[in-house]
Formats: sequence, C-alpha cells, structure tokens
Amino acid sequence: MSITRSIEPSRPDQRKHTIREYVATLAIWCAACLVMGILAWILTDIAVRGVSQINISFLLDDVTDAGRSGGIGPVILSTILILLVTLSVSVPLSIATAIALTEQIGYDSLLARFVRRCLDILAGVPSIVFGLFGNAFFTITLGLGYSILSGGLTLSCMILPILIRTAEQAINSVPMEHRQAAAALGLTRSSTLFRVVIPAAAPALAAGVVLGVGRALAETAALIFTSGYVARSPESLFDSGRSLSVHIYDLAMNVPNGGARAYATACVLVAILLVINGTTALLLKVAGLGTTPQGRDRQ
Repeated sequence: MSITRSIEPSRPDQRKHTIREYVATLAIWCAACLVMGILAWILTDIAVRGVSQINISFLLDDVTDAGRSGGIGPVILSTILILLVTLSVSVPLSIATAIALTEQIGYDSLLARFVRRCLDILAGVPSIVFGLFGNAFFTITLGLGYSILSGGLTLSCMILPILIRTAEQAINSVPMEHRQAAAALGLTRSSTLFRVVIPAAAPALAAGVVLGVGRALAETAALIFTSGYVARSPESLFDSGRSLSVHIYDLAMNVPNGGARAYATACVLVAILLVINGTTALLLKVAGLGTTPQGRDRQ
C-alpha cells in the first residue's frame, strides 16, 4: 500500500467533511441574509414613512411650529458645523497617537499597553457620560456655553478611542517588507512613514474615519448637554445649534404629531451617511487605493 493511498480519507470521513462544508456555507449565507434583511427592513420603513415629506423647501426652510412645519435647513447647517469641528480635532490627534503607539513607543511596552487599555475602556463609556463631561468641562469650566464648539469637542473626545484603535490597526497591517524595502532604498524613518506606511494604510484609515463620522452623526445624548436645542441658524461656532439626531429625538418624544417629520429627518440623516460612505469609496478608487484585503488578488 502506498503512502499517498494510506493518508487518503475514507468515504465516511469525506461524507462528514462535505456535510460540514454545506452546513457552514448555509449558516454563513443565512447570517448574511439576516443582516441584509434587517437593514432593508429598517431603510424601507424609514423611507415609506418619511420620503413623502421631503422636498426642497423641507431641506432649506427654517424650523417652525416646533418642527411640525417648515424645514430643517438650520439643523443641517448645525450638524455640518459640529461634524467639521469634530473631525478637524479628532482625525489629526488620532493619527498622531496611532503613529506614536506603533512607531515611537514599543508595541509591547508598558506605556503602550496602558494607553490601549484606557482607550478600550473609553470606547465602552456611554455617550451620556461624555455629554456630562463635555457640559462640565467645555460648557462651564472653559466658558464655551451651549455651542457648536462645545458639541464638536465633546464628540471628538467620544470618537477618539475608535479612531485611534482603527488607525493603529491600519498602520500595523502594513507588511514589514514595505518598511524593509524603503530602508534598503535609503529612505529615512520619517520618509518611510509618510511616503510608504501612511499611503498603504490609507484605505483602513479612511474606513475608521467613516465609522467615526457615522457615530458622530448618530449621537444625541452628548449633544443635548453641550450644543443645546436651539433650532435657528448658528452665526458662529459659539452659537447653540441643534443636530439632526437631536431634532429627530425632539420631534419623536416631545412634539405631538411630529412623527412624520421625525421620519423625514431620519431619511435625510441616512442619505447623508450613504453619501459620505459612497464619496469615501469613490475617492479611494480615484486615488488608486482599493479596499481589497492584504494578500488577496484583485479580480
């Protein structure tokens, strides 16, 4: 009997292996279909209840009658300003911290492990706690009051743990061969970082930023304590402003007969998220940076 024949699995073993393959494939497809079905159900429900309320006037006009009539123009403007403040503070800080953790401080050093543990704890802190912190520190201690700036800075603190951990994983995922090849060509450590490592990690970094944007846009509790409820157009970053998520909460919970307008505002919020995701994917494609996992051939 040859060695090759002796290690061939018997027919019962082949049958068991085939059954396991079918069961695993079926379970994967069922899970994927369940997730897609839930997403389709939520989007369809929001669209059916809210799309009929959306028109140009709804997107541009001021809020009137506590949101039962008029539009959401000032709310959209406040949301964009809060998001700009959040990203302008959190993105540079998160990338700089991730570079420090991966390139400057030893990966397994005591300080790096302590920082990671603190970030993991902060990522699990409820958003309302960040709201209380933002109210005590930015609104009262720093004297910023209920303002766009207070809300944006509070959201920056909230999404920083997510962005830092995502950026750290993105930089660590760049193969060591890239660094070794750059060193062989005579590039300095900083040149290797900014010309090789960061561009290679750009797709994952962009994905982390999109995740942070999604959480910032969906946040309500933290903004109630910091940016406030005022629904008029802000004249500066020191004015109070109402975000889309806070507007949805107010219409659904505090305004009688405000349900239809709440669903319409939710449609606008979901549309903005889809546009941000689509734009990010398009920009990465234009820049020649795909999202294909490392080591997998592009089709």
